[in-house]
Amino acid sequence: MCGWKIYPNTNYYFCTTSITKMYPVFLNHQYSKIIINSLYYCRINKGLNLHAYVIMSNHLHLIISANEPGTISSIFRDFKRYTSSKISELLKKENRKTALDIFKEAAIESRNNQQHKIWQRGFHPIALHSAAFFAQKFDYLHQNPVRKGYVQRPEHWLYSSARNYAGSKDIPLNIDKLDYTWLH
Repeated sequence: MCGWKIYPNTNYYFCTTSITKMYPVFLNHQYSKIIINSLYYCRINKGLNLHAYVIMSNHLHLIISANEPGTISSIFRDFKRYTSSKISELLKKENRKTALDIFKEAAIESRNNQQHKIWQRGFHPIALHSAAFFAQKFDYLHQNPVRKGYVQRPEHWLYSSARNYAGSKDIPLNIDKLDYTWLH
């Protein structure tokens, strides 16, 4: 099993979604909070199980499952639609002309009848079909801010589930924690 596809007998997926033109929207905490709030909503109301996440400046990585596995694509579609709308609203409110121009141009290029194209197409689900592969993606996700030189340790990055797994009390989002010991 490989490729960007949802499989009927696979529960866990590593997903990546990126901002159009890799524009660094999430340098401002207000934009990261839009993602946090939407992930929270999807967990509570749409059956999303969020096992790990990291929000970087222009993309996010997630390890997810769903109460009903066939709903992952529709959950992600709704997540991106909602966050696109909220990010666009905030960009307009803050008069972020450069970002709005980039996203407007991308919408014109994609010909999808949107005013602004915030997200690149897809969410690139990769089936996590073995404990070793799961562990590799889990570590990759949490090490992302360290590799970029933003922090010394994964749990120091505010918008990362590494904080949840490290037992931090200062977490922006509850997750569906997994027993980390089986990963290693």
